[in-house]
Amino acid sequence: MNIIDNDLLSIQEARILAENAAMAKKQLAQFSQEKLNTIVEGMLDAVVMHLGELALLSHEETGYGKAEDKAAKNYFICESVRRKIRNMKCVGFIEEDADNCTAKVGVPLGVIAALVPSTNPVSTTIFNAVIAVKAGNAIIFSAHPRAVKTVGRTLDILIKAACEHGMPEYGISYLHAVDREGTNTLIRHPEVNLILNTGVPAFLDEANRSGKPLIYGGSGNGPAFIERTADVKQAVSDIIESKTFDYGMVSAAEQSVVVERCIEPEVRRELTAQGAYFMTEEESVRLGRLLYNSDGSINAEFVGISAKRLASRAGFSVDGQVELLIAEGKYALSDNPYNKEKLCPVLAYYIEDDWQNACEKCIELLFAKNGGHTLVIHSADDYVIRQFALKKPVARVLVNTPASLGSMGVTTALFPAMTLGSGVTGQGITSENVSPLNLVYIRTVGAGIRDSAYIRRYCGDQLAEIKEKRKMEREEGMRLIRRLIGEAVSSAS
Repeated sequence: MNIIDNDLLSIQEARILAENAAMAKKQLAQFSQEKLNTIVEGMLDAVVMHLGELALLSHEETGYGKAEDKAAKNYFICESVRRKIRNMKCVGFIEEDADNCTAKVGVPLGVIAALVPSTNPVSTTIFNAVIAVKAGNAIIFSAHPRAVKTVGRTLDILIKAACEHGMPEYGISYLHAVDREGTNTLIRHPEVNLILNTGVPAFLDEANRSGKPLIYGGSGNGPAFIERTADVKQAVSDIIESKTFDYGMVSAAEQSVVVERCIEPEVRRELTAQGAYFMTEEESVRLGRLLYNSDGSINAEFVGISAKRLASRAGFSVDGQVELLIAEGKYALSDNPYNKEKLCPVLAYYIEDDWQNACEKCIELLFAKNGGHTLVIHSADDYVIRQFALKKPVARVLVNTPASLGSMGVTTALFPAMTLGSGVTGQGITSENVSPLNLVYIRTVGAGIRDSAYIRRYCGDQLAEIKEKRKMEREEGMRLIRRLIGEAVSSAS
């Protein structure tokens, strides 16, 4: 019997893919933006015909979320990103200022290692592949073990279409033998120029140790604040829509709700009316014990499933109309499971006396999970909204919109994206919704339009003035000294 260790196979495959991608990147670097655009359009035309199939495959393989929401998410990424980037210039001369004789040139970064989560495997794969090619880069994917077939099927469609439209071989590739050591080898490989980690925290330390630029769409503990001037009914509707979309699988979805005390009874009534269930203390404890494993990792069996199934697994039952479970709390303690990221329709719930205390509570919640990438405020008070925008340690502040859909650009004008940078508030080099322009470096060109004589003249005049002033000060000092000496001699005699 011939037995090959999967880790050794994965390591070897990672090395081969990185070396092949390095050859492909040299060819891609010669492609015009027009040629890259043709490849991107071909990729999107091909994959859009399979979005339902891929959504169903994702749901079946991972066991996470709702297939219909996944299909909607996949479609949004295909069509919205297509429209957004169609006329975008990423490589070559991307900006020219004839009046000032300056220009900017976009240069591909080279080879990108992309880590794909099991939570959104299809939409993330499509998005990262498209923006990498648009920016003239080669890209190698490593899928979460729970989504290997889904990511592989998605990439097979994209690769076939890309090659038919001129993509060099290995411009897009992926690990077939998925193993931790293979992914680590890929991350560390000298031919890899950038790591694009879309919410796979298990490889964050290794990515940081690699010394390579890292874009990280990280986890967080995004709170939503309902302020006294908010449209309560709409705010509650937004929160429930967001947190139940794909059963809470979008990392930017709300994790906590902070309510101003004067409107709390109204908020509570509206939440209950729209399908939320406030758990008893005992029920909260039961469910809380199951959300995370003893080592602090998320319990995968409680990810992306309905409120009814969550309650059943925790040993209590809820009405069939219940879509969201709520655990009431007082303190933003880091060891409280409800103050962490919950990839399911479960929210923590806090009451504060006023917006200033709510502001502090939101900051505490964010720091309970090392900062975050998204916060939502529901309010009609511009001053309060501006204060939240100024003071919160997050990458994006959303106003009067569902967090999961607003963060991706569905209900806002933010760049449509599946990789949401968390920047310095989390990890990585950007806090933006990642776009093709994050995958190039900008070379600046400046032509001479004036000589340097004017700075010499200006500095020369200044220096002459300073020298003359110092000369006068020395002469004045010498006169003072002579006078004092003269007075001393006269006094002595």
